Amino acid sequence: MPFDVTVKINKRFKVKSPLSTVFKLLADVPESASHFPKVKKLVDMGDNTYRWEMEKIGLDKYYIQTVYACQYTSNKKQGTVKWEAVEDVGNALVSGKWTLKSVDPKHTQCSLTTTGVMTVPLPALTKFLLAGLVENEFQGLVDQYVENLKDVLNG
Repeated sequence: MPFDVTVKINKRFKVKSPLSTVFKLLADVPESASHFPKVKKLVDMGDNTYRWEMEKIGLDKYYIQTVYACQYTSNKKQGTVKWEAVEDVGNALVSGKWTLKSVDPKHTQCSLTTTGVMTVPLPALTKFLLAGLVENEFQGLVDQYVENLKDVLNG
């Protein structure tokens, strides 16, 4: 019987780019997604909704491929980019938000909050062994994504 793994992430960091530059990058979902590691395919479903298909992780015949969809809304005046999970697409539900605040004309404070719930299609007995692996993998991908964004935005 499958089991769920929930991962919550909160990140804050400052970059050496004006808010308008940071917002432009993060509000452009395909451009932002191009900095996220292990994305096999990003599919535009219309209405600012995208399906994320990640690369498979695992060993031999035991692997997991995360697939999910989110609908995005952005508000430049508020400095936010939000995404809501789309039900019944794939095996995960992911939602979250970027909140951007101008520190000065050349620096922006970035806050990322996101929650992912992934359904793992393996027996519940494996949850003890695999839940930590799934959580660590997701955390590692987000950490690399943030580092990739910092590299681009810090010039």
